[in-house]
Amino acid sequence: MLSCHYIQKGLFFPPPPLPITPLLSLLKTSLSRALSFFPALAGRLSTDPADSAIYINCNDAGAEFTRAVAPSLTLPLLLPVFDDVPRAVKSLFVLDGAVSYEGHCRPLAAFQLTELGDGAVFIGCTVNHAVVDGTSFWNFFNAWAELCRGGAQSPCRQLSHPPHFRRNFFGESKAVLKFSDSKGPEVTFPVNAPLRERIFHFSRDAVLQLKSRANHKAKKIAIDNEIYGKQVHDPKNQVSSFQSLCAQLWISVTRARKHLRPDANTTFRMAVNCRSRIVPRVDPLYFGNAIQSIPMTATVGELMANDLSWAANLLHKGVVDYGDKKVREVVAEWEEAPRCFPLGNPDGAAITMGSSPRFPMYEGNDFGWGQPLATRSGKANKFDGKMSAFPGRDGDGSVELEVCLAPATMAGLLEDEEFLYYVSKEESPSNV
Repeated sequence: MLSCHYIQKGLFFPPPPLPITPLLSLLKTSLSRALSFFPALAGRLSTDPADSAIYINCNDAGAEFTRAVAPSLTLPLLLPVFDDVPRAVKSLFVLDGAVSYEGHCRPLAAFQLTELGDGAVFIGCTVNHAVVDGTSFWNFFNAWAELCRGGAQSPCRQLSHPPHFRRNFFGESKAVLKFSDSKGPEVTFPVNAPLRERIFHFSRDAVLQLKSRANHKAKKIAIDNEIYGKQVHDPKNQVSSFQSLCAQLWISVTRARKHLRPDANTTFRMAVNCRSRIVPRVDPLYFGNAIQSIPMTATVGELMANDLSWAANLLHKGVVDYGDKKVREVVAEWEEAPRCFPLGNPDGAAITMGSSPRFPMYEGNDFGWGQPLATRSGKANKFDGKMSAFPGRDGDGSVELEVCLAPATMAGLLEDEEFLYYVSKEESPSNV
């Protein structure tokens, strides 16, 4: 992930009950305490001159904390209903445009508290993607909130879920990424390409409707199997709610890409957490990167000719089959030919799904004055076809999708009746 931007995710909160001076003191003190449990985030990247290996030097160089004041920005302006994400949201993050390799000379983590004109606040968190994946990112955010909520005046307070730092899952790797100069790698997609970004909310009922459609044929097959005495009732045979939603997104976005030929390949790429996929399992609180990317491919013609169940089962099979053997095969292939992850959409026909509706973005991030109102992200790692999944604020199984598309494709998606049928017609719970 050295060629990827830093992760940029943040949370809107209602007006805090504290004046700004004691609030800043509380946030800084609890952040300092959180970093003592996550020392990597207060360090820097370092390259060993002997073998060019890059590692994290936990040298206590520190993280960055910034306060910003935006009196002209309010929640209604930044969280509009049924509209594109305003550009002003991107200004709520620091280290904009930073590439993870730059962690040699820049902080590995940076935070910004922004006071809005209506009293609400935004806490933006920017963390080096070579150091963390989404699971580790939100585990840290939760830890900071827990320590702040508990009161920073308790310097001996322990975390209820401390991070896990074991690093010997695949033996002593001999693979090393070498760069021709000290500048390191560049991002692998055009950062200034025109994009439209929008948040779509899907209620629990809508997601369950999609799941029912996706599993309709599977139910018939299960009944037939039961008649002939074959094993049934295996939960692995059922398409999940999120896979069903992703399938609908894949179909509708591909349909909106009117320039694609029927014989062109289209790929849905999904990030997966490998912590529970390898044997023995990795601790769920493992701190680092434990993700790989599953590509599922079909021709445009196939995707358009078949129903939701067909696409959903293609995604489902790709996820279910991705176990210990496949994870280790990918690791072995990388060991043979190390490279930075090629994030992007070079053929204009791909979708890359990141983040997860399972991440604890709301229930774990009460800093002491209430649950967050909404999750948003910065400009980092955005390109045509980049999607991110967030849980609904109410924790009831609803999902929000952050969708980034070329302007013409977004216009087509907003005319797709099948897709819009499932999008919430009422105000999203996050748009408070």
